[in-house]
Amino acid sequence: MHKLGHTRSANRRDHLLHAPDTFVRTVLPGMQGGAAIVHISPAAGAAFTQYTAELETGGTLGPAHGQRFVYVLSGGADLSTDSSFQSLSAGGYAYIPAGLAHAVTAQQSTRLAVIEKIYQPLDGVSCPPLLTGRESDVLSMPLMDDPDLQVRALLPGQPGFDFAVNTMTYQPGAALSMVEVHVMEHGLLMLEGGGIYRLGDGWYPVTAGDFIWMAPFCPQWFGALGKQPAKYLIYKDWNRHPLG
Repeated sequence: MHKLGHTRSANRRDHLLHAPDTFVRTVLPGMQGGAAIVHISPAAGAAFTQYTAELETGGTLGPAHGQRFVYVLSGGADLSTDSSFQSLSAGGYAYIPAGLAHAVTAQQSTRLAVIEKIYQPLDGVSCPPLLTGRESDVLSMPLMDDPDLQVRALLPGQPGFDFAVNTMTYQPGAALSMVEVHVMEHGLLMLEGGGIYRLGDGWYPVTAGDFIWMAPFCPQWFGALGKQPAKYLIYKDWNRHPLG
């Protein structure tokens, strides 16, 4: 049925809401047995690329452009390099440093959140190595001492990492304690539940499956609504001076 031009998706100077009804799938170079939904890229003003990869059994990602972070949304995938092999199930993740030859192969029908960014080196600091983990094994910490708003940091805060990826879980009715305006850029994928996001001067209902991009200094605030917790996966650039 035609929606007569209606969508929750919105594209503004300092933010993007990408709702599933507007998703367009494409095959990226080197990808086999699957397709990608590109949510944000430098073409839209971002300093990174984020996409959802939908892979058939045996499907693979193409080569990375820079460093890569992979989070398993559903299904399972094998991560192999010349010297290691890891199996990742739902909630599993991997950081793959720039230049490391690797393959990500779906064990079954699998959905992956993929973030790619050109690495920004820091003088005197080594580049991070390959890292794998599972979200449920990461210690959950309250944000601003609010027990109803829990954060799991999936990457270490070490200065070698030039970005961070966290999950944030809000109990129904929980909200950020302030409208944030800061230098960091965000990519956010709603995993569960929903609520209201303030982006710039707009107020947007959001739900599981939505993607949000927030440019540096975009006013931002979230409050969870409904009867189940709201949870999202969020990227931010980190540990680098604004002048590069």
